[in-house]
Amino acid sequence: MIIELSHRIVEGMTTYPGVPAPELGVHLSREDSRGMYAPGTEFHIGVITLAANTGTYVDTPHHRYAGGDDLSQVPLTKLADLPGLVIRAEGRRAVSLDRALDVRGRAVLIHTGWDRHFGTEAYVHGHPHLAPESAAWLAGQGPALVGIDSLNIDDTPPHGERPAHSILLRAGIPIVEHLTGLDVLPDEGFRFHAAPPMVAGLGTFPVRAYAVVP
Repeated sequence: MIIELSHRIVEGMTTYPGVPAPELGVHLSREDSRGMYAPGTEFHIGVITLAANTGTYVDTPHHRYAGGDDLSQVPLTKLADLPGLVIRAEGRRAVSLDRALDVRGRAVLIHTGWDRHFGTEAYVHGHPHLAPESAAWLAGQGPALVGIDSLNIDDTPPHGERPAHSILLRAGIPIVEHLTGLDVLPDEGFRFHAAPPMVAGLGTFPVRAYAVVP
């Protein structure tokens, strides 16, 4: 069974306050293409303009650090076919992790239930996030990836620090934010996938995140 874990990207949507909404356009319409091919053959080529932090997306080390690996440099072994582990954290503002967990080499997905507010004003206020001390513990345990179904893996006060981003990305651990659907996953025993295009020079990009459950 394949379980969808991504939000749809639609024109005009808001993902994060201040990030411009995606715009959809047309490079080649079906009507215009008819003069380029045999009768009965037509194509559509679209254009999309979007900020890299749109919808469900991955942060690579380059997002935080100029010399960090970008989308084209992070290996697929940190983004695809990962053994998954869901941390249940509904109702918790700052999420601390049980240090008895075995997270090495796994996609650690923090289920807060905040995705139910996606696309509303409530999504951006008082959102759950990973406690800095747990980010530091994770960095020392070697997970392949860390994800959350919330606005941000960090608390987001104006001009505030971003300790979870700084700690995890410094350790080469990609972060996936704005996940959805974690409530239907088992706690473990599934494979997680969230690979972006190989775009050189970018640190973030939308992903089609999903889980394969036996």
